[in-house]
Amino acid sequence: MNGDDLRALVANEALLCDGGMGTALIGGGAPVDACLEALNVDDPAEVARVHRSFVQAGAGLILTNTFGANRFRLGFHGMAHRVDELNRAGASIARSAGASLVGGSMGPLGVRLAPYGRVQSEEAFEACRDQAAALAAGGVDLLIIETQSDLREVEQAVAGARQGAPDLAVVASMTFTRDDRTLLGSTPEQVAAGLAELGVDAVGVNCGEGPAQALRIVRAMGRYAAGIPLMVRPNAGGPAEVGGRFVYPATPGYFAEHARAFLDEGVQIVGGCCGSGPAHIAAMAQAMADLGPRARVEVAGRPPEIEEPPATTAPPTGLEAKLSRGDFVIAVEMEPPRSFSAAKLVAAAITLGQAGADVIDVADSPMAKMRMSAWAACRLIEEHAGMETVLHFPTRGRNLLRLQGDLLGAHALGIRNLFVCVGDPVTIGDYPHGSNNVDVTATGLLALITQGFNQGVDRAGSPIGEPTSFFAGAAVAPAAPDLGHEVRLLKKKVDGGARFLLSQPLFSLEPLAALRDAYEAFAGQALDVPFIAGVLPLVTARHGAFLHNEVPGIVIPDTALERMRGAGEDAWREGVAMAGELIGELRASGVAGIYVMPQFGRYDLASEVVELARRT
Repeated sequence: MNGDDLRALVANEALLCDGGMGTALIGGGAPVDACLEALNVDDPAEVARVHRSFVQAGAGLILTNTFGANRFRLGFHGMAHRVDELNRAGASIARSAGASLVGGSMGPLGVRLAPYGRVQSEEAFEACRDQAAALAAGGVDLLIIETQSDLREVEQAVAGARQGAPDLAVVASMTFTRDDRTLLGSTPEQVAAGLAELGVDAVGVNCGEGPAQALRIVRAMGRYAAGIPLMVRPNAGGPAEVGGRFVYPATPGYFAEHARAFLDEGVQIVGGCCGSGPAHIAAMAQAMADLGPRARVEVAGRPPEIEEPPATTAPPTGLEAKLSRGDFVIAVEMEPPRSFSAAKLVAAAITLGQAGADVIDVADSPMAKMRMSAWAACRLIEEHAGMETVLHFPTRGRNLLRLQGDLLGAHALGIRNLFVCVGDPVTIGDYPHGSNNVDVTATGLLALITQGFNQGVDRAGSPIGEPTSFFAGAAVAPAAPDLGHEVRLLKKKVDGGARFLLSQPLFSLEPLAALRDAYEAFAGQALDVPFIAGVLPLVTARHGAFLHNEVPGIVIPDTALERMRGAGEDAWREGVAMAGELIGELRASGVAGIYVMPQFGRYDLASEVVELARRT
């Protein structure tokens, strides 16, 4: 089948593909770390059984069990010399399963091409050419280059396929990470345009996070595919590890709903990938049959010239979305550990999330004491506790070069929420003789982030590639001794692009009211940046007295101090109760949320405060 044949076929009727071969074989008992392609010779009956199950479910196109049957991936198992044998066998087994069409599966090489890896383009081309030739010799109808993340590798794969199997149609399909970009950062628009320029016979998306993501991506790809047929084969949702095995949550009914949506978007080849079994394919087949015949889709023989795709807008962070909707946000501050073990940190974050916290704020070396990197702690919390984080990003101790490099590193780790601050001076911490240099003020850093990095340029005006998508906030001290100075500084932070404010702890509404009035008088307008008020549950009477007398910017009313003294051994309960009362008053005053600051590592008390806030 050549490209014209494929276009003619899908112009009149959508083509249903099979589901996840790898997960089906593993579900049948194959070890997770086995070379599944070797089963084409070692257990062909099992491979044939999986193929037949998809054909019986209604698939008109099945893919060979050759995803990793290239010289590099087979080499990991000591089988690089079996490329021809395993691909021919895989094609033969699929051919005998009774499907209308057999697609030769060509997955990624499993290595990185230069300059990001050591494999040269010529080597990649030869590996793809040899696999394509073996699949063609085995009798496949078309070649499907799938689950790709590097457009440069796809270029070599397509070229190799054209030379190894010149008479077969070639489909190229990419996979995307959670931010709707490939692993190397390409957008759906860039992918579609790039694949169209390669002259492939169909373009697509497969694997990934599930049908909803695939629908978003194919919508973005559609315009830039330039009339080339579209293929969509999503995973059955994002995988979750349960009992040492990966499970996929999407139901067959959910797949059926999305099959209709895919067809509405003009997709002409639909199917499934990891986690999708015969039941998913059968549900899609029924959904497609219920739609009945559709109008002929005109497919261009050759794509027109592709215009440059526009820059895409990154989705908002969870914190940004909640503040935009007017949800009452609950943030809790956590300190990174003083060792490399983060087990307790993660456990506490999980507890806080279960109590109702929306986001975890991770402090950066508070009191200038040595601790684990805050961005490493953020990553661990997000990955293992499933909680969104806010990274405290002080200017302290960072020269301009390192500061910008750290921003790029944080963004690469998926950290988008930043709390920009000066940081505690090194002189008060464990290393008083350390460097305390500050090249950029907090307001200058805000401007660098919002007007520089988020626009795609660094401080020197040089491009950084794609713009970052940081959601940056700033500090404010409502009870500052010099309120006029604090207001002037706050105006600079707002002008610098602060999208939210975190305050020092409040123990009454008076400092907040005074700050709002002073800001409006100075700026000529109300303070309309979302204000997240600091709430610090007192633990003992001595604790309250220390904060009131020795920490600048914290003012605790005499009535609160007296209540703590009168509570005796139950002072911590009184502290939690007062925090709950204050939260009710803060909500009534119109703040955007609260920022709970646990003391002495008492995350149990913080959880009680969070639960109180959720009930208030």
